[in-house]
Amino acid sequence: MKKFFWTSLAGLTVLTACGGGENLGDESDSANESDELVISTWGFAEDFFREEVFTPFEEEHGVTIVLDTGNNAERLSRVEQGSSKVDLIYLSDYYAQQGIEADIFETIDRENIPNLADIYDVAKAPTGEEYGPAYTIAQFGIAYHPDRTDKDISSWADLWDAELERNITIPGITTTSGPMFLDAASRVAGNETFNEDEAFTQLADLNPNIVTEYEGTSEFVNMFIQGEVAAGPIMEMFFADVQESVPEAQFISPEEGGYAVINTVNIVKGSENKELAEAFIDWILSEEVQRAAALAKIDSPVHTSLNLTEEEAEGITYGDDVIESLIVLDMSFVNENNDHWIDRWNREFAQ
Repeated sequence: MKKFFWTSLAGLTVLTACGGGENLGDESDSANESDELVISTWGFAEDFFREEVFTPFEEEHGVTIVLDTGNNAERLSRVEQGSSKVDLIYLSDYYAQQGIEADIFETIDRENIPNLADIYDVAKAPTGEEYGPAYTIAQFGIAYHPDRTDKDISSWADLWDAELERNITIPGITTTSGPMFLDAASRVAGNETFNEDEAFTQLADLNPNIVTEYEGTSEFVNMFIQGEVAAGPIMEMFFADVQESVPEAQFISPEEGGYAVINTVNIVKGSENKELAEAFIDWILSEEVQRAAALAKIDSPVHTSLNLTEEEAEGITYGDDVIESLIVLDMSFVNENNDHWIDRWNREFAQ
């Protein structure tokens, strides 16, 4: 495993069972394996997922859903090491690509997941046809406070403006969005395809505007709320935390395009519940679950039949035009180069 994982949820390792099932660490033989579906996920919004997603599936299929929770890195590591009995795993596409390269995923039978026909094309096979879909796609864009800067921000290039001297924060290269911002720097330098040297030169030019790099989104939120920064790149899914305390804050999808933040779901190799896991994937792609998650502002939907009002869509990544505008990074390319980029970032640029 690489040494540089996003650590905003570091230390979270909670094992829980939904619907009255056994704890993942329970060695009791009372439950047959076919009666449990073990899902590895982040563990946030537990009340929502228990009520709207897990319990209805449990009741329909006569199964107990058991959760293995933690951040991407922790959970992927446990599966690779064989230290967790997981059937199905939620991961960002960055970590899902690592799972593919480690050969820990089953191939899926797409005929068992009919709702795949009704989701955005970009969500159907983000890491290849053999592997799981994206159940949500958010975007990485820019948050800014219009009253704290004379600059009307509408593009990635605007972050380089002298009006923002010592007034922005950016994600560190070891975060999930670090490679996205590196690519954005390459685009600001005028490249349609990624140019590493020009990206790093462009970042050096940005230095006067940067207060610090953030390693967890909570750091961004705290700095913004406390007035330490006026702008910076952030994932839209976390912008509500900013706006709750700073109602004047704005989130924009840059003119050059925001970046797709893709969360996937895959079946772990060796699972004895493959068809049940495929049924669960189909369930979370259903219009019913996708609508509930969107209305609760939990996940941005990928189901194409949802017709949300402007109020319902506020704060989530929604709509054909928005999804089609997003830049999708090649995560295989990112994984191949990230160690080198981290080393170069630390030598030439790190704050």
